Amino acid sequence: MQDRIPHAADAREGELPPARGEVSEGVLAALRGPAGGPAPDPGAVRTADPLGDDLQLALYLCYELHYRGFRGVDPAWEWDPGLLALRQAMEGRFLDELRARTEGGADVDAALDALLVEPVDGDGVSHFLRDKGELWHLREYAAQRSLYHLKEADPHAWVIPRLHGRAKAAFVAVEYDEFGGGRPERVHARLFADLMTDLGLDTRYGRYLDHAPAEMLANVTLMSLLGLHRVHRGALVGHFATVEVTSSPGSRRLAEAMRRTGAGPAAEHFYAEHVTADAVHEQIVRRDVIGGLLSDEPALAPDVAFGIAATVHLEDRLGDHLLGAWREGVTSLRKPL
Repeated sequence: MQDRIPHAADAREGELPPARGEVSEGVLAALRGPAGGPAPDPGAVRTADPLGDDLQLALYLCYELHYRGFRGVDPAWEWDPGLLALRQAMEGRFLDELRARTEGGADVDAALDALLVEPVDGDGVSHFLRDKGELWHLREYAAQRSLYHLKEADPHAWVIPRLHGRAKAAFVAVEYDEFGGGRPERVHARLFADLMTDLGLDTRYGRYLDHAPAEMLANVTLMSLLGLHRVHRGALVGHFATVEVTSSPGSRRLAEAMRRTGAGPAAEHFYAEHVTADAVHEQIVRRDVIGGLLSDEPALAPDVAFGIAATVHLEDRLGDHLLGAWREGVTSLRKPL
């Protein structure tokens, strides 16, 4: 066996959080030791709630090894066979649950058209924040969303080598904007960190992992799951399309919420930036990314439709959780800021 290359400490790595159950405790115990050591028994996954705190945190921990990792964790865990076997079992439970909770089908145009229809009297999270939100609501929302927005475009980028032709060119064009068009100060993850600063939040990567409930974690683990598997490239494109198609109107309301509450110029700018950019992206994604993909691989239509449906389902669950807490006047977080 070759000697391991010493792992240099990286200030961008996150901190390991506390466990939330048997599965996540097993993953954490493994990660605290050297890679190649005992991995958790996949059998524990069979009784875990696929959308619950324990399994979703365990999945998040496994996926984070492909991003920045955790301080003090051997980076060789990223491709450890035992940990990958556990992750595969968790992914199976997660996907089975999502397929059971969403309708099947292959009508991608109908799925996209449905995303464009908004009720006249909307009552979603962005409506609540625009009309009634206080600064503490906005801070909670941003703290949770930081798990997504501080890695916003990264998991989508994994699909680029799995596309070709018109779909690849268009996808890269949209991602180029997400990564700031070559200007580091305009990278959307950086703009979100500036928003967090305006709201008095800690901008360290993964800082609010322990605060976020399972409903938020599932939104992040879904994109990592789809991005890491070539077989799910169609579903990842569906996820990507859902984000871009629904972003502009919601971002407009959130920009208004930031302005009304005096959250700060960077907080307002993050969402104002997405109003215009994502309105353009919506057309590119629908016409060229999805159009190009399905022109080349029409058999992927059911996967694209599933990616749309799964994304909508998980966002709706998160919205129900947030609004349920806020309308009761209590925190939506696992522990208060």
